[in-house]
Amino acid sequence: MSDIETTPGTRAAARAAERAAERAARTGGIPLIGRRDANPKQATDDAAGDAGARPADAADPRPARRSPFGRRGETPPGPRATFRQLLPFIFEHRPVLIVVAALSIVGAIASLAQPLLVGRVITIVEAGDPLDGLVWALVALVVVSAIITGYQHYLLQRTGEGVVLSSRRRLIAKILHLPIAEFDTRRTGDLVSRVGSDTTMLRAVLTQGLVEAVGGAVTFVGALIAMLIIDPVLLGLTVLVIAIAITTVTLLSSRVREASHAAQAKVGDVAASVERAITSVRTIRAAGATEREVRDVEAEAEGAWRMGVKVAHISALIVPIAGIAMQVSFLVVLGVGGFRVASGAISIADLVTFILFLFMMILPLGQAFGAISSVNQALGALGRIQEILDLPDEDAHDRQLAARAVMVGPANEGLLPDAPAVEFDDVHFAYALTRPSDPADPGNDSPDEHLPEPDVTERQPVLRGVSFRVPRGQRIALVGPSGAGKSTILALIERFYDPSVGTVRLGGLDVRALERSELRAQIGYVEQDAPVLAGTIRDNLKLGSPDATDAECVHVLHAVNLGSVLERDPAGLDAQVGENGIMLSGGERQRLAIARALLAAPPILLLDESTSSLDGVNERMMREAIDAVAAGRTLIVIAHRLSTVVDSDRIVVVEEGRVIGEGTHKELVETVPLYRELAEHQLLV
Repeated sequence: MSDIETTPGTRAAARAAERAAERAARTGGIPLIGRRDANPKQATDDAAGDAGARPADAADPRPARRSPFGRRGETPPGPRATFRQLLPFIFEHRPVLIVVAALSIVGAIASLAQPLLVGRVITIVEAGDPLDGLVWALVALVVVSAIITGYQHYLLQRTGEGVVLSSRRRLIAKILHLPIAEFDTRRTGDLVSRVGSDTTMLRAVLTQGLVEAVGGAVTFVGALIAMLIIDPVLLGLTVLVIAIAITTVTLLSSRVREASHAAQAKVGDVAASVERAITSVRTIRAAGATEREVRDVEAEAEGAWRMGVKVAHISALIVPIAGIAMQVSFLVVLGVGGFRVASGAISIADLVTFILFLFMMILPLGQAFGAISSVNQALGALGRIQEILDLPDEDAHDRQLAARAVMVGPANEGLLPDAPAVEFDDVHFAYALTRPSDPADPGNDSPDEHLPEPDVTERQPVLRGVSFRVPRGQRIALVGPSGAGKSTILALIERFYDPSVGTVRLGGLDVRALERSELRAQIGYVEQDAPVLAGTIRDNLKLGSPDATDAECVHVLHAVNLGSVLERDPAGLDAQVGENGIMLSGGERQRLAIARALLAAPPILLLDESTSSLDGVNERMMREAIDAVAAGRTLIVIAHRLSTVVDSDRIVVVEEGRVIGEGTHKELVETVPLYRELAEHQLLV
């Protein structure tokens, strides 16, 4: 352990610099990380799972999320989007919308001219004069209005699809750039639902009356003026009826938005349940749990159905209001208007014209009601979309963290030629978890007694003061019981998370001072479950090496004893591996993942249980392949089977988040009881 020790003066100076940096961070809003002078437990409890993503002492502006381990439950109210947040999605298509608005205005003018021509025709017929070309002019107006309406409908539908596409692009880009910690507490199916279902709701904003309301406004105002000129008394009665309808719609519209958001959340729950069932279908069937799982997913679907029915119920109250307003207005105008015709206050032609204008005024009013309903439903979905878009990217605070890392790092260590490839210096880390609060808790002050309060964030300490060095070009093994924190150590090297306390260095530099792309380009990482992406063998191999040639791909496959996969399928490198690599065996998936890392030829390789799924023969061949590519490279290997790491240059023993021993196999057998016990169980002693 002498290689990780420093002089008291050096450590004191480093801590003094860190305390000064911490005070500056508190005043400057920089996330608090790397605090070696802080109380480790307190820091672990206070820091986020991806410390550095936001200030440690700041309240999280996002609503707490449902525990990933929970299967069901009421969804707490989510964020509500505003109409202003909807405008950027619409204004991306401003040129087309201007054309649509212009067509809408032209169509409105053509529509307003029709009642005037009808009134003129009635007057001429009453006088016994010839109609001349008035009838043909009326027919022409009807045809022009129909053509304009059809083209406008096409443009709106196309633009609506464009809004969906642009929102999906933004959401997909955001999701794939989120911090890894976000995926720890969010369900995959719910994220997929936001990309698929929620974005589709935005189409209704354009296709169900919002832009058409521009022409509708012209029609409404024009009809209102014409009706005022014809008979102010009838207009006053009509406006009274319409005012009552508008007031009712306004009161109901907010309920539509809330119900729509809840409905979309339920759709996300359904998607998450289906995704869970499909990805685990083999386990479910083997356990004889198919019918139970069907009932569980059906229960989620029924919950979404109930929320959809609630939206339909509220919408059903809004939609008929326009029809009721029109019918009541028509009856009032017909009754009162007939009386005024009989008294000679207005003519029959004026009454007919007034009624036609009444219909024209009610039509855009109905469009407005529909637009209000569709916009509120879209805003409910947009709230879920915006919740993701408002999250910070993985590298959102990297500029601040880089400056802080330079301050707290040992001066000029990055320039030292003998700096270790990887170094952990007093690293503490805790994952952020959430647990749902109990709705029966007396302290629950949720406005809805059936809904629990927002979830409570907890910390799960994993690493507690881990320190070790990995010299360049050496092979270091991490061993210890499950849950000791070995995989978390590799995740911190890859910077999937930042430490709550302490420093991780690469080549003598704090990893937070490096660009993430630069950092990860130097590292090849093979995860514990050896994921294989759906697609071809070539797609998987070239994931991190897009410029690799076919010859290089074939060579690396043979190097990991995977040449037989090419031979058994005539498609060769174009052979499909299936969803999650299901067409390959467990060992083949693991070897393909290792081949993918080896193809990139990085200077540092991180192997997490890289040979756990291999039999004895393939394990030996894999070790030979790794030995061949390890020349001149640094390897950090996690293994439960000590036989695969006994010849490592150095072995680090980890237990409960602490390094309890470091040395060669022989040294550890003599000095570390846990390692000796592990070796005895595996017959290595």
